[in-house]
Amino acid sequence: MKYKEFVASLDQLAIVEAIKRAEHRCSGEIRVHVQPKSWGGEIRQVAQKTFERLGMTKTAQRNGILLFIAADEQKFVILGDQGIHKRVPPDFWEKVVSRIGISFREGRFTEGIVAAIDDAGALLELHFPYERTDVDELPNEISFSEEPRDDE
Repeated sequence: MKYKEFVASLDQLAIVEAIKRAEHRCSGEIRVHVQPKSWGGEIRQVAQKTFERLGMTKTAQRNGILLFIAADEQKFVILGDQGIHKRVPPDFWEKVVSRIGISFREGRFTEGIVAAIDDAGALLELHFPYERTDVDELPNEISFSEEPRDDE
């Protein structure tokens, strides 16, 4: 599936609502980024640059999670900041990746993204519970890139 078809197939409102729901359970930050390709780079490295470009390393507790999707390549990666890696079990990301992979293979893209957000929210709730003084540090909308950037 090509990028524009992938984007058109997404229920963006459902994804944004899932992010808001998850972030109301924890003090963490969750972002979703979609672009056509990793433009010749290794997807994890491109996702890491995107993570930094989106300001995800600047959260107070370093507890941001990014779901990065290269739609044309049908690849994705989930990254957590250093505060998360200090607290989560090593196999956590494998479970999330497996679940989203099944949904994507079945063409249920929104469902897979929402499930990944729900899983990430549950993880963050365990390790970074919501506090009344919590501030939403990053935008909840999906970010998109259609063209390669110098830093990607």
